[in-house]
Amino acid sequence: MSSAVLRTAAALTAALAATVALTSASAASADQRQERPAYASVTGSAEFTLPYIKDNDVRTFTFDAHAVPYSRPLPGAPTGLPTDARGTVKVSHYSAERHITYTSEGQVDCLVTGPHTATLTAVITKVSAGGPPDVGKRLGFSVYDGGKDTGKSRDRVGFSWNGVNLLPGSGKGEPEDAPVGTCMAPAPYAPVTKGGYTVHHADLLPPPPGK
Repeated sequence: MSSAVLRTAAALTAALAATVALTSASAASADQRQERPAYASVTGSAEFTLPYIKDNDVRTFTFDAHAVPYSRPLPGAPTGLPTDARGTVKVSHYSAERHITYTSEGQVDCLVTGPHTATLTAVITKVSAGGPPDVGKRLGFSVYDGGKDTGKSRDRVGFSWNGVNLLPGSGKGEPEDAPVGTCMAPAPYAPVTKGGYTVHHADLLPPPPGK
């Protein structure tokens, strides 16, 4: 075989190898983009227990929260915030003592995530008869996504009432619940017993160009 033919074959082989490498790199980049969504979200429904209370009540949180950065203009922040979000939160609490289920619903206004974790807040818009007077109040929630369940969920949730967000007061009366700001919530301290949550983490984004 002539040297010219050998050089041509070598060049073709090198070109083919480069094409394969570029294709593989592009595929890997695409996979990474798919694995790292542009916007954060928290979805799912689960029952959980309180580690410091032993009762037969059934407590459930359902989340459908999605980040919508810079979508809620505020005084002093006309472009909104990187933590702006939309969606719904539903709370269900069956009282074994009273044999009744109380429910409430809220509109999500803030969401921030880290790997496997999220905090979100929602303003309550509806409460069932006999439920707590929470309409118009912002409540905080936290989620830990423990990954795919293997017989027992490793997920956890937390929330901003029931004694974890109090104003100590001045000794003249019982401590009061402290106001909850956007995206404020305690650590996810309550173990999930049924169901689960999915946290899609995404870093907070800078303001859009020109804003």
